Amino acid sequence: MATDGAGAKPVPQSGMENFRKVRTSEEESPLPFPDLPPDVVEMKVKEGSKIRNLMNFAMAQMELKGRRQIVFSGCGRAVTKTITCVEIMKRKLGGLHQVTKVRYKTLLEVWENQDPLPGGPAQNLTVHKNVPSICILLSRDPLDPNQTGYQPPEPQHEPQLGDAGEDTSSSSTKGLKRPLPPPSDELLTKKFQVQVAESPRGSGTTDHQPDGHH
Repeated sequence: MATDGAGAKPVPQSGMENFRKVRTSEEESPLPFPDLPPDVVEMKVKEGSKIRNLMNFAMAQMELKGRRQIVFSGCGRAVTKTITCVEIMKRKLGGLHQVTKVRYKTLLEVWENQDPLPGGPAQNLTVHKNVPSICILLSRDPLDPNQTGYQPPEPQHEPQLGDAGEDTSSSSTKGLKRPLPPPSDELLTKKFQVQVAESPRGSGTTDHQPDGHH
């Protein structure tokens, strides 16, 4: 507790000491993408959302129901999780065009006084907060490459088949920073030359490269 300027009455350190947040709502606003189909699926990512549940639903929409576009949106602390969902879907499906829009949205927080005056009504407080928000459109169909926030599809790699004919591309590409393009004779030659030129020196290990003189 602290006192006011005259030292006569004790006043609380913060006016919110007796208040508890009971509800949070997000101000509705239209998606920032033109020409979206009316039935486009918007995945609203929340701070407490489970990524596995989000991705199961989103993948079912794109693969089983054959939708061409999907939107992921999140604000505040959910922005990072929103981006994670988008990257997972891009890696799983491949060939997706992307448009990213960043803006601010208003959150409405309702706080309730846990220690109201005796005989008085319960006191509620509504707080308006502006928080960063992100909306990301993923599309199987080409999008306008000149619009702000556009990203073209990432290069794809060919799946590698194991002994049983199973697709092992997901496990074989773990740790790669980006997918590899389909191999060709010219590409393999260039890759071999780069490996020879960039072999580490003086690092305590020896990388023997075939030189063709054996």
